[in-house]
Amino acid sequence: MRTGRPNPNLHPPLPLSRAEMEARGWDACDAIVVTGDAYIDHPAFGAGLIGRFLEALGLRIGVIAAPDLRDPQAFRVFGAPRLFWGITAGNLDSQLARLTVMRKRRRDDPYLPPALAERRPPNASIAYTARARQIARGVPVILGGLEASLRRFPYYDYWTDKVHRSILLDAKADLLVYGMAESALAEIVARLRRGAALDGIPGTAVLRPGGDDRDKNLPASTEIELPDFDTVAAPTEAGRLAFAAMTAAIHRNATATPPRPIVQRHGTRWLVVHPPAAPLTPAAMDALYALPFTRRPHPAYGAARIPAFEMIRDSITTHRGCYGGCAFCALALHQGKTVVSRSRAGILDEIARVQSAQGFHGTLSDLGGPTANMYGTRCRRATPCARASCLTPRICPDLDTDPRAWRELLYAARAVPGVRHVFVASGIRSDLALAQDDAAPGTLEALVAHHTGGRLKTAPEHTVDQVLAVMRKPPAAIQDKFLRRYKAAAAKAGKTQQPVVEYYISGHPGCTLDDMLTLALHLKAARPQPEQVQDYYPCPLTLAAAMYYTGFDPLTGAPVAVARSDADKADQRALLLCHLPEFQTRARAVLLRLGRADLVGRGKQCLVA
Repeated sequence: MRTGRPNPNLHPPLPLSRAEMEARGWDACDAIVVTGDAYIDHPAFGAGLIGRFLEALGLRIGVIAAPDLRDPQAFRVFGAPRLFWGITAGNLDSQLARLTVMRKRRRDDPYLPPALAERRPPNASIAYTARARQIARGVPVILGGLEASLRRFPYYDYWTDKVHRSILLDAKADLLVYGMAESALAEIVARLRRGAALDGIPGTAVLRPGGDDRDKNLPASTEIELPDFDTVAAPTEAGRLAFAAMTAAIHRNATATPPRPIVQRHGTRWLVVHPPAAPLTPAAMDALYALPFTRRPHPAYGAARIPAFEMIRDSITTHRGCYGGCAFCALALHQGKTVVSRSRAGILDEIARVQSAQGFHGTLSDLGGPTANMYGTRCRRATPCARASCLTPRICPDLDTDPRAWRELLYAARAVPGVRHVFVASGIRSDLALAQDDAAPGTLEALVAHHTGGRLKTAPEHTVDQVLAVMRKPPAAIQDKFLRRYKAAAAKAGKTQQPVVEYYISGHPGCTLDDMLTLALHLKAARPQPEQVQDYYPCPLTLAAAMYYTGFDPLTGAPVAVARSDADKADQRALLLCHLPEFQTRARAVLLRLGRADLVGRGKQCLVA
């Protein structure tokens, strides 16, 4: 077992207790980061990353992790912060961390040790902000993280089946930071230090008082005004039409050049969402990931198991952003459509730090990002375009898919002393992989031979083209072509037992029971049966969530079939997983209801006995 050697450049983790704060000689913190997750000092975890970034700006930072809201002292650990509270629900939506899409309580919380799994409250962003307000009145509260970022506008809430107003109003925070927050936070800190107002910062949303047009303080020619909240929240056909129009305006503005401020009346106040902050440069990303992370949970957790950390402890983030444009995915709405890749030197420096860490066993579990093979790709255009996706309905001719930077990075990572294996576990885009293999033959063979740890992840999501079109995914023929080429590459590398793991979604808008049956039959005939299926969740701010709520595509106006009830969703899931015993009773009933008794029995064509 490799023990490694201590890294002299590491700093102690940020304080979790008053004793740790005082041991540093501090009498108070400049900012306190509150998170629903355990505090893991690792760049893959939001509170750890932002905490270290604020520390690098010269602030004294304390962390309140997974506070127990039943404990009146939980938010009094450090006293009141001098500058601000930073509130995040954590790396995951707080309700989704607690419940399955079928509203069943999860057995554990992947971002918390077992002993703390019950602490995460529903709507954690709102609950934590309310408690911070009680503890220190007058201290600014900055709301951020994924949960807040995707709720910066009015949103359809799956759990209550209603449209809620911007979370900024319900949380009563002073400012909401959306997306990747570093640039906005640097400006916020600079302004708070000099006592300046926080309005007008890219990547933030604010509230302005008053309901008259003059209260917006924005020239009408530069803004986009959405239908007011009462209109988009009305549970009527007109309300759903307004909600769809709002969603379309938000998404079109996201690809506009330049994006404009968006304003919306909420009663007697205006919600003002400023354009996104510019993405970090590669050099700035290198500097961010070079901060002195211990890459471990805080010692206060002892040997407690934290599943999310175990999965990602020896992983390296190579880039940010995604230009895939999938209807169900919120990634581009949070990280941005522009892919920014770190420098190879910066990544190799981080690999050397991981390699030198105590407990490293020689395997980098993942070298990737939102989609691993987007590293090093770029748009050839001098100015951005209005395409929502660079990949669908077909790959844009302006997209430079040259994989050489990615291949050279993988090769260089394998050559780092002490590194035996470098795996790509974060998944790849099949359509992009085919284009890259065409541009540089042998790319897929190299991936299969050296960087696939037993299984390669792809996400075709479905096999029916009309459903894939609604999802904004490539036609099924693309995945079939990829699988044929992958099989040939695996045979050449002598890895014929190394499967592709395909991820599918059940119950996505646009998918009927007949479509799910077509998928189930296709999988039975052509591929290994899926082990896991993602039940569709209407993630706030996405196109698919608007489809789920309204019943039509916001951008095209076309009607979309929706499996809205729990029974409808369960039927689709049962068909897709009909090879598993626990789903066969329901799948059998669905097949009989569809008039497909020919698929019930012992024949080779049958789906269930």
